[in-house]
Amino acid sequence: MTSPDDPATGAELHFRALEKLYASAPVNDLFDSKLEITARGKSRLVFKVTPQSFHAAGAAHGTIYFKMLDDAAFYAANTLVTDRFLLTTSFNLHFTKPVREGEVVAEGQWISGKRRVFVAESRLVDAEGDEIGRGTGTFMRSHIPLSGLPGYQFD
Repeated sequence: MTSPDDPATGAELHFRALEKLYASAPVNDLFDSKLEITARGKSRLVFKVTPQSFHAAGAAHGTIYFKMLDDAAFYAANTLVTDRFLLTTSFNLHFTKPVREGEVVAEGQWISGKRRVFVAESRLVDAEGDEIGRGTGTFMRSHIPLSGLPGYQFD
């Protein structure tokens, strides 16, 4: 079996296992979304906003923005860590435009950190191509091995 530390194929295996980990999280049963790890330090999350996520004024509640931004930044950072699950320790967000129904893309990008603490940013783009939100997060290595999580699988 190939190890995720093998530079030739390990990175791709790790990226696909992270995508499976995302899909296996019970919270994601509540959302129409799909994660793609596009490269080391980069992620892309395609998310469909539906009326079930609206606040009283008919647009997506801020919790949806946070989820998309946090997930995209988190997975971009976790591409650099092959042995441990990262934990979000802080996250700042900026809302720039309300979103109603439709597809939103969250793009995550690792910024800094390689050992214990990682910083990544993300942005949300709506179907018209407008940026609707932006966030920056700090993520820390946990004591949870990725290999022990049921969704993190190599096949």
